[in-house]
Amino acid sequence: MNEKSFHSKEEFRDGQGERMSSGYSPSYDNNKSVLAFRGIPISELKNHGILQVLTTEANEWEPRVVSTEVVRAQEEWEAVDTSQPETGSQANSEQPGQLISFSEALQHFQTVDLSSFKKRIQPTIRRTGLTALRHYLFGPLKLHQGLREERDLVLTIAQCGLDSQDPVHGRVLQTIYKKLTGSKFDCALHGDHWEDLGLQGANPATDLRGAGFLALLHLLYLVMDSKTLLMAQEIFHLSRHHIQQFPFCLMSVNITHIAIQALREECLSRECNRQQKVIPVVNSFYAATFLHLARVWRTQRKTISDSSFVLRDLEVLAKSPQRLLKTLELYLARVSKGQSSLLGAQKFCGPEAPPFKDLTFTGKSHLQPHSS
Repeated sequence: MNEKSFHSKEEFRDGQGERMSSGYSPSYDNNKSVLAFRGIPISELKNHGILQVLTTEANEWEPRVVSTEVVRAQEEWEAVDTSQPETGSQANSEQPGQLISFSEALQHFQTVDLSSFKKRIQPTIRRTGLTALRHYLFGPLKLHQGLREERDLVLTIAQCGLDSQDPVHGRVLQTIYKKLTGSKFDCALHGDHWEDLGLQGANPATDLRGAGFLALLHLLYLVMDSKTLLMAQEIFHLSRHHIQQFPFCLMSVNITHIAIQALREECLSRECNRQQKVIPVVNSFYAATFLHLARVWRTQRKTISDSSFVLRDLEVLAKSPQRLLKTLELYLARVSKGQSSLLGAQKFCGPEAPPFKDLTFTGKSHLQPHSS
């Protein structure tokens, strides 16, 4: 029970709750009793046991004097399935508790007006002088014309922030939280519980700078695809190691940023042209990069102090993504056959890692157009 519940319970004991004690007078006006509890939300009634008291035939309270408001309150309580376990603002969802798939979340962005965000994107890196000539002669292949709209959608989503008032955004957060933690309950969209997933504060929106909502879509893809869910869970557990811990979600945001840069630098164009798709290639590159980071982190016994060096190496590998994508392909093939993962068995001894606070983790605080 959270602090809010405890606070409400104490107020009930000291004030209005005393009126409903076992020693109340049978001549007490029932309507006045009901009016005294009108200000308490229906979700709080279970905590205080008010409904049980109001509907119990105790002492000389006859069933015939139960008011319609009490009956209505009881019916509302019977319709309540679960209570929210976290504090803070509640999640906004058209269908509370229902997970959302990656395709459904993507479809949401394909149908809403993103014109104001699209104006901010720069699809490719601007080059001038000899750099532009060298890139033209020896650089990677250009993305096919028919795929550029899909590429621009990816970059546009990376400019969108988290809107806690949007039901789809809320469902994406809820799904990520449930899949990583195994919780069956909805959680608050703001609260300290997000630090357990590797965010720096109570508001997830503050840690998405540099990758926007694309960072959350990538996490959603990772946990909702049956082929990569095991990998996501393994990396999450590795991030909670008592020595090798790292902020899982912040690391994911950094990897999304690397994927964005690889797309803008046309490093992924060859694979996109081969598959005639952009979004699946970017998703796979993100997952492959995260997998490589986890393997290096575990096998080379990296710690949080090594994070900047590991990310710098990943940026170099991103220039030639075929190796990363091939490693992911081999990993998924092993998982599909039920073989042990490439991360190997990992023993987690000692207490869980504490939440990460006040970290200057990336140095990539904003996604700005680059020029060479």
